[in-house]
Amino acid sequence: MQKTTIGIVILSIILVGMVIPAGLAGEVNSVVITYGETTHANSNYKADVDSFFKSQTNADINSAVEKIITASEVNKISSTITGKSYSSSQIYSSALVDLNDNDNLEVSVDKAKITTITGDMYLSALKSAGITSGHVYVTSPVTATGESALAGIMNSYEVATDVEIPDTVKEAANNEIYTQAEIVKNSDVDADELSKLVDDVKEEVQINNVTDHTTIVNIINNYTITNNINITDSDIENLADSIVQTQNVQGDVNSYQSDVSDILNSTDVNDAKGFLSGLFN
Repeated sequence: MQKTTIGIVILSIILVGMVIPAGLAGEVNSVVITYGETTHANSNYKADVDSFFKSQTNADINSAVEKIITASEVNKISSTITGKSYSSSQIYSSALVDLNDNDNLEVSVDKAKITTITGDMYLSALKSAGITSGHVYVTSPVTATGESALAGIMNSYEVATDVEIPDTVKEAANNEIYTQAEIVKNSDVDADELSKLVDDVKEEVQINNVTDHTTIVNIINNYTITNNINITDSDIENLADSIVQTQNVQGDVNSYQSDVSDILNSTDVNDAKGFLSGLFN
């Protein structure tokens, strides 16, 4: 991908997670669409995005909850990844989440428009955050890398639960996506193969509670050899750093999920309790 494309859209895509009315009281909003503010302001862009969603899902998008993602929201995210700042004319990408499909987490990416981050990459990062349900559809009216999608999910997850996600968790999750994207853009490695490698390594380090950088480097090396994946030593070091960061914030993740569990156990949200419980691993 050309550097100019990356510079424009590296943080333009925002993906929505799941949205419940404030305080979680009342019924669950099971279909939600987020639009980048540039897309929402342009009727042709919005029509293109809506057309993709209609072709991919049986959900009634006309009755879906809508949220517009602004440049200021994106720029809050970019400070932890690239330090770049974007204007209101650069926020394009959009997503639909259908929580009626809540048995297993699925992500469908418009590969014609989202050029770097794959569905498997989103799945890997989302599962690290404990999100395991819902069907997510990602698209854009113009080409986009998709690196900031996970940050959008975190933003919407806060809206859903009315509980703020610790900054350490957001940074670790964003860094996981960004690290994989950089490796894909700067090497010949297949994006899905890289995602599978990261998934396998994370599973092993989580099972054995490994946080030592050198040990994780060795585990990654073993998987690259076994699966014949050719990435540089620098890429392996960066992946290890990302996985160490994810491992080190598990205490914050547990604390956050405990806060959300307190809400789920509230007598005021019995109607939403069973549904939302399925969103946690």
